[in-house]
Amino acid sequence: MKILVAYATTEGQTRKVARWVADRMFEQSHTVEIAPLSEIDDIELRRFDGVILAASIHLGHYQPEVAEFAHKAAKQLVNQPTLFLSVSLAAAGHDAEDWRGLDRISEEFYAATGWSPDRFVQVAGAYKPSEYDMVRRFVMRRVIAQKDPDKDLSIDHEYTDWQSLGAEVDAWLAKIPE
Repeated sequence: MKILVAYATTEGQTRKVARWVADRMFEQSHTVEIAPLSEIDDIELRRFDGVILAASIHLGHYQPEVAEFAHKAAKQLVNQPTLFLSVSLAAAGHDAEDWRGLDRISEEFYAATGWSPDRFVQVAGAYKPSEYDMVRRFVMRRVIAQKDPDKDLSIDHEYTDWQSLGAEVDAWLAKIPE
């Protein structure tokens, strides 16, 4: 199968997720094209057997390029298997209010773009104080301190559950007709 993996990233974790997913599919003998959404213009989606979009949530929204792409390509996307990977630190926790917020964000995204994926997966992101500016570091330290009080806030920490992500991708691939 030929799969498109397109992503939008702010701090790089979603790019890492997209590359990991693409590598996994390639190792399973699938043909994979991976690209940042900011570089995809008028791509012919019929060339692909399936499409994976990955984006991260920051301040309650996905990157503008994923919303623009989904809105523009909604009519094409509904005609093929799709998987949406939503990356966020909120997905790393077990707080019911955070999960309701994630559901609200995804519903707003679907309403705004006119596209709803066949499969939607919340993916836990990463905390990277080594890459944050002073303001972001301050804000993120407060968020992590509330959610993971035993965490050393001076070092980077990846919350992504790679095994679970692999199982989700494999389950999605298994449903695509050959």
